[in-house]
Amino acid sequence: MITVGQSLPAGEFTFITAEGKQVLDTRALFAGKRVVLFAVPGAFTPTCSNAHLPGYVVLADQFKAAGVDTICCLSVNDAFVMKAWQQAQNADAITMLADGDGSWTRALGLARETGAFGGVRAQRFALIANDGVVEQLFVEAPGKFEVSDAQSLLAAL
Repeated sequence: MITVGQSLPAGEFTFITAEGKQVLDTRALFAGKRVVLFAVPGAFTPTCSNAHLPGYVVLADQFKAAGVDTICCLSVNDAFVMKAWQQAQNADAITMLADGDGSWTRALGLARETGAFGGVRAQRFALIANDGVVEQLFVEAPGKFEVSDAQSLLAAL
C-alpha cells in the first residue's frame, strides 16, 4: 500500500467532456498542485452518494480556501458512469477519476476484491498529496466511514 512520502503512481484517466473523451496522465493532474483525493467503492452506491461525495461538494470552497488546488474522487467505474454521477450530485467542483479496470487503484495498493458484488473496487480512503507526493493518508477499516470524510480531511489540512 502506498505510504506517506511516496509519489503517486503513474497512470492515465479518461474524462468525458463536451468535446468527447479526453485523457490526462497523473503528471498533468497532480504535478505542482496540492490535491485531496478520496476513493469510494462505487458510484451511485448508498454511502458514497448520500455522504462521501456530497461532503466534498458542500465543503469544496473551504478546501480551496485552505490551499487545495484540486479535489478528486476516485472509483473503479468507467468515465461515463463517473460523469453521470458527477452531474447527478452537482459535483462540478470535483474531478472525477474513473479507474475502469482498477489498475491505478491496484498500483496504490488500495484495491479490494468484492467478488460477485462488483469485482475489484477501491477501498474507501482519502489522501492529501502535494506535487504528486502523499502527505497524509487515511484508509477506512472495512465497512467504516470515519476517517476519509470531507470534514476529517479539512481538519487534517
